[in-house]
Amino acid sequence: MLSERELERYDRQIRLPNLGVDGQRKLKAAKVLVAGVGGLGTASALYLAAAGIGKLVLVDKETVELSNLNRQVLYTTHDLGKPKARVAAERLNSLNPEISVEALVLEINEENAPDVVKGCDVVVDGQDNYRTRYALNDACIMHRIPFVHACVQSYEGRLTTIIPGKGPCYRCIVPVQPPEGRAFPILGTIPGTISTLQATEVIKIVLGVGELCVGRMIIYDALKMAFYEIKVERDPDCPSCGSL
Repeated sequence: MLSERELERYDRQIRLPNLGVDGQRKLKAAKVLVAGVGGLGTASALYLAAAGIGKLVLVDKETVELSNLNRQVLYTTHDLGKPKARVAAERLNSLNPEISVEALVLEINEENAPDVVKGCDVVVDGQDNYRTRYALNDACIMHRIPFVHACVQSYEGRLTTIIPGKGPCYRCIVPVQPPEGRAFPILGTIPGTISTLQATEVIKIVLGVGELCVGRMIIYDALKMAFYEIKVERDPDCPSCGSL
């Protein structure tokens, strides 16, 4: 059930076709993992919390650094040195006390990823390295959990939604791990743009409405202020999802 406060809080989106009170109940019942609360994860978590996702799990091993603050919108200068996941959880609980926010201060890897994602309805990719994305991809395939992937660099962002068995997985799209680089350049607004699209995909998945970005990669070019779409295909011999 939704309380009177929740009905008022979510009034504008409850008015939407294909959402309504029943849809808001679905959002309240959902559990979403935000894997990494950096540039992508902070903004996507912010909008998911505001939308009323009932249980958010924030996972990040890092602490807040000064160089984070041009794009990681849940943190302030007073948070320097504090664990990102805990600070982000506190901010989101303050924004929306109607939901539950759990902070996990740990590094996701091949060994723990299946346990970390287990029981979640959707996983949001807020990572900045390939190794962890592969681990999350494989864990989501194992548990048949939708995985909303995004990546950003410089003036560009990319987004695709992975539904195990219904389209390409992350390993289909990036079959060979590229070299991991050091800190990459990024305009602070780029993660914000892409992560709000991630949050929208999550909401659509939970509600079961609209057309998801499965088998497609959305590319945002900020310098041209243009969005492009390319087709991405499933690899039948993919070691991660080929057997589905």
